[in-house]
Amino acid sequence: MSEIVLISGSPFEVSSSDRVLKYVGKLLEERGYGVTYISVRDVEHEDLFLANFNSPTVQRIASQIKEAKGVLVSSPVYKAAYSGVLKVFIDILPQDILEGKPVLPIMTGGSRYHLLALEYALKPLLATLKAHNLQGVYLVDSEIDKEKDIPILDVDTLQRIKNQLDDFIEFIHKQNSLIPSHYTI
Repeated sequence: MSEIVLISGSPFEVSSSDRVLKYVGKLLEERGYGVTYISVRDVEHEDLFLANFNSPTVQRIASQIKEAKGVLVSSPVYKAAYSGVLKVFIDILPQDILEGKPVLPIMTGGSRYHLLALEYALKPLLATLKAHNLQGVYLVDSEIDKEKDIPILDVDTLQRIKNQLDDFIEFIHKQNSLIPSHYTI
């Protein structure tokens, strides 16, 4: 079982939001966490289009998310919101799949003018799945170099991500300390 699930909402194989998500996943692995990467591209187009809740792939992904201790979700900003394919992906997941889980939302966009998409689009979407949304991070595409090992060019933005990751990990530790020792996750 992976402790942390990363969900990429980008419809493209190579994107700024996907590259940042994978980098943050690498930071989690360096801290000793097991990480599973899931992309909206992992689900068959027909299953997404027809809302096939019973698809074996959808069932497997739902199980991975349900068993995770925490989730990171990334999306590019399109038309002042998350990607449409991320919305379709979210729609085929069980309504309470993120209940009580810490979720770190990450968004990337072409300008600072779309910063509020994080607060007014992605976080409310995740809240419908009963996520415990953390603050989240918004990055401007010009702050990202998809070719570099550390794709985040701006030092302050990189530090913000690391701070958010600390909060995310702290939440997981607090959450686990509240569970009686005779229960397993």
